[in-house]
Amino acid sequence: MNKIILYGTLGCHLCDEAYDLVKPLLSATAFTIEKVDIAENTELLSLYDVRIPVLYRPSLQLELDWPFDHAIIEAFLSANA
Repeated sequence: MNKIILYGTLGCHLCDEAYDLVKPLLSATAFTIEKVDIAENTELLSLYDVRIPVLYRPSLQLELDWPFDHAIIEAFLSANA
């Protein structure tokens, strides 16, 4: 099964919105989602501080910065780069 990561942090309303957009699309795909709080890791904080929420596909090393919608997420999930 493929995994995507949602980089965000606690109290980030955009991160919550991003999760709410992504979650329903996962049931129709072979993806699972892992939420990662960047505040707990100095390296992630320096990479994503002002960019969150960010979706990341580890298998392809693809990132998707906010803002995104259902159509953009679907394209991101179907990418075979």
